[in-house]
Amino acid sequence: MHDPRAPGEFLHGSFNSATGGLDYKLYVPSRPASTPGPLIVMLHACSQNADDFAVGAAMNVLAEAHDCLVLYPEQSCQANSSLCWNWFEAEQQGRESRKPALIAGMTREVISRWQGDQYRVYVAGLSAGGAMAAVMGATYPDVYAAIGVHSGLPVGTARDLVSAMAAMKKARTGRGRLAGKVVKPVLIIVFHGDMDDKVHPYNGEAVLEQFLHPAQGECNAARRQIQHGGGERGFTRTEILDSAGRSVAEYWQLHHASHAWSGGSAAGSYTNPAGPDASAEMLRFFLSQTI
Repeated sequence: MHDPRAPGEFLHGSFNSATGGLDYKLYVPSRPASTPGPLIVMLHACSQNADDFAVGAAMNVLAEAHDCLVLYPEQSCQANSSLCWNWFEAEQQGRESRKPALIAGMTREVISRWQGDQYRVYVAGLSAGGAMAAVMGATYPDVYAAIGVHSGLPVGTARDLVSAMAAMKKARTGRGRLAGKVVKPVLIIVFHGDMDDKVHPYNGEAVLEQFLHPAQGECNAARRQIQHGGGERGFTRTEILDSAGRSVAEYWQLHHASHAWSGGSAAGSYTNPAGPDASAEMLRFFLSQTI
């Protein structure tokens, strides 16, 4: 399922450590990098794999144009029969624990092996992958400079499968150890459909608020709101600006949109080709940040 619009290499690899192992796919742009380039880590949704997510989100096409590496870790069927990231398990929500440690370790290895820029590393995901991207931002803010969460949930909102299902339906659950504000501010962009029947839209706003922090000027931050059109392409975009006028957080409320990657390709699963291009907007947000 390699996208012909992305002429670089799409390589298969695996990463192993004391906490286990994970397979992955890595997109390497066709042009040799003259300087260390950005790395985007993409975490797929349930029932997806790296190939499906890569085709659907079309991030490799954008990466080719911007000289980015794109890493797609793959959940194993042994860890979850539906290929979901187990973001809801208590032991998956801490630094140096199980999958977070594996994903962070894999990220560091790819940066080293492929000469990525360690200061321009970003993580994004859809649904369970979006929830896992939030976990990675909360537990490894020293690795990921910014995160993108599409149709995901806040960190620590669940501790097991039962509380996860409740959180997805919006019912409030007991607060996990990382529920509430994260320890260190992380730049974030969030997308969520206002007609999402899988993960309640409340969760999109909750993810945004969880990652806002006084160190980002939250108390005195300016909020700029942009509304665009109606129908399937309509959205309300809220930007949180720091004292210098830089956008440090964005929330895209997608009007009349369900549980799908906005602006994605119909060649992949869980995509809404009619919506604004979430991949392009995430990459624009990521690359506009300076460390």
